[in-house]
Amino acid sequence: MSKHIHIISFDIPYPPVYGGIIDVFYKIKSLHKLGYSITLHCFQYKAKDEQTVLNEYCERVIYYPRKKVYKVFFSVIPYIISSRSSDDLLSNLLEDNDTIIFEGLHTCFYLAHPQLKDRNKVVWMHNIEADYYKNLSEADKNFIHKVHFNVESKKLKLFEKYLNTAQTIFSVNQADAEYMEQYCEQSIFIPPFHLNEEVKVKSGVGNYILYHGSLDVVENHQAAVYLIKSVFSKMDKDVIIAGKEPKSSLIELIKTYPNIKLKANVPQKEMDELIQNAQCNVLFTFQATGLKHKLINALYKGRFVIANDKMVMNSGLNLLCRIANTPDEILAKINEVWGEEKSLEKIEERRKVLLESYSNESNAKLLISYL
Repeated sequence: MSKHIHIISFDIPYPPVYGGIIDVFYKIKSLHKLGYSITLHCFQYKAKDEQTVLNEYCERVIYYPRKKVYKVFFSVIPYIISSRSSDDLLSNLLEDNDTIIFEGLHTCFYLAHPQLKDRNKVVWMHNIEADYYKNLSEADKNFIHKVHFNVESKKLKLFEKYLNTAQTIFSVNQADAEYMEQYCEQSIFIPPFHLNEEVKVKSGVGNYILYHGSLDVVENHQAAVYLIKSVFSKMDKDVIIAGKEPKSSLIELIKTYPNIKLKANVPQKEMDELIQNAQCNVLFTFQATGLKHKLINALYKGRFVIANDKMVMNSGLNLLCRIANTPDEILAKINEVWGEEKSLEKIEERRKVLLESYSNESNAKLLISYL
């Protein structure tokens, strides 16, 4: 069996600064550690530079320009897929007969290509993209964005039929894996790969509440605004909102509350410290899609984690969190853990669950059994 594989990434997977790319980078790193030789194909856009760090883990890294929107906008194939097509990519895949991992539906332009029909093709689903884009359409206030997201959602739903040409589909939560069974008999749940190697929960008590996430993402912005208006503004405890590229409206909103501070675009080391030193991490989402990296990070590093049902849905992590779905419930849970020290027994319980089911090494070993 060849220990060489192709991985097609929808973006350059370094630096690992947001959910899907964190998953791709740490998957590459874990497979390299297990002796796999990787040819990485990645799409380059947003003026991102080539990353020499990737050469430490990959035998070969090939970059392809993502197509401009005007060239593919009217295609029946969804924009996130049609913009990631390249004749050079197909030629490079055909240089051998080794397994191909397609990262997300985004990279599946050639999944059903007749020249790849005899290949072992593995699709790693980060989300049910049609649902994700439908939710974006409902959440975004901009009319043009709403129309685009809605059209893209419908195109993505139609494109799903090509998934029946994959030999294996991995999904990052159990419900998504069950949904994918309609396209592939070998549909398997594996949690996303992440940047944590060990549980590092601090002893002692924190003196602030933290909400963190990529604040340029619509659902995270929406959750931050909701928590500020409905929960954090109703208390006198200190709150920190942390994440990259906050919108100007969020910056202005935070300025109106003296107990709430914004930490924008902080490096990973500082973000880790913010998570560790908080008394509780409050995580809230309106979308039960995929599996949130911020939840995994908070559980590996934070003291108490307060989350709503949609945040933990189909993850098996609900028992490690305090569940709260309404503003009153969130306020009550914050008051419940305020001033309380995390017991060694609870930390050990969390460590056991995370290292059994959410360890990169054990999940990489499961993944390679299908390569």
